[in-house]
Amino acid sequence: MNKNIPKISIVTPSFNQSEFIEATIESVLGQNYPNLEYIIIDGGSTDKSIEIIKKYEKYLHYWCSEPDQGQYDAINKGFVHSTGEIMAWLNSDDMYYPWTFKTVSSILSQLHEVEWLTTLQQGAWDWDGFCVGFSLVPGYSREAFLDGCYLPWNRWGKGGISWISQESTFWRRSLWEKAGSHVRTEFKIAGDFDLWSRFFLYADLYGTATPLGGFRIQQNQKSRQMEEYVMEGEKSLAIMRETLKWSPNLLRTMVLQLKLYRLPKVREMVQSICGYESKSISKNKIDSPDGCWEVKKYKFCW
Repeated sequence: MNKNIPKISIVTPSFNQSEFIEATIESVLGQNYPNLEYIIIDGGSTDKSIEIIKKYEKYLHYWCSEPDQGQYDAINKGFVHSTGEIMAWLNSDDMYYPWTFKTVSSILSQLHEVEWLTTLQQGAWDWDGFCVGFSLVPGYSREAFLDGCYLPWNRWGKGGISWISQESTFWRRSLWEKAGSHVRTEFKIAGDFDLWSRFFLYADLYGTATPLGGFRIQQNQKSRQMEEYVMEGEKSLAIMRETLKWSPNLLRTMVLQLKLYRLPKVREMVQSICGYESKSISKNKIDSPDGCWEVKKYKFCW
C-alpha cells in the first residue's frame, strides 16, 4: 500500500434497506481505493440486510447489527471505530461514482487549506438505480449558509440555492474534531445540516464540478419531511448566528427581496456588489501530466 495515500473512513448507517444496501456497498468497495475503512452500522434489520452485509464482511473494517437510537446515533457509533484522515458517511440507499475517492483523495492531498469538500454537480438516482440527471449549485458560502440559502425555503420565501449534498461531502478528521466529533442526535432529520453549521464555524466549504455522490429518490426517505427539516435547520442556524453575533447584510437583503439579481442588465453589477463569495476547485493543464488542482474565487447570486 502506498503510505502517501490518505486513509478514507466511510460509515453507512442502515435499517431494513435490503432493496438498496447492496448497491450502496458495491459503490464503496468498487472504488478499489487502496486505503479504505468501510464501516456498516445496522440498526437490527429484520429483512435480508444482514445476509447481504455478511457477503461483504471480509472487506469491512467493522460492522454490527443491533438496536440504536436512530440514524445519527448509528453514524456516531460508526465513526468511533474509524481512524481515517478523510471522513464521510453514505446512507444505505445512496451511491458514489467510480471516481469519487480518487478525486477526493487527490484534492485533499494537494490542497492542504481545504478542510471540507463537496460537489457543484449534485446527482440523483431513481428507485432502480438509474441516474436521473444532475443539478448545478452556483456555489457555497458561509454568508449564504447564515442567510438560510441551503434550506428548502428561507426568509425570502421558498426556493433556496440548493442542499449541501450529504452523500457528496467529505471532510478532514481535524475538522470533525474541532466540531465536537459527533453528529447531534437531538436533530432527527437535519443532523447533517447542523454538522455543516458547526463546520462553517471553522472552515470554508469548497466545491468541485466533479460529481461525487448520488442521492436515491425513493418513497420512504426521511428527507421528504421538509417542514421538520426546516424547523430543525433554523434551530441550528439560530445557534450558529448567536455564536458569530451575525446580522444580515441589509443591501443584500433588499436585492434578494426585490429579486434584482434576475434582471439581465443589472445581474453582473448586483453580483459584484453583494454576491456571495465562493471557492471552487478545478484542474489546470488537463491535457498534460503536469496538471494540478487549483482554487478559484468567484461571486454568485442564486
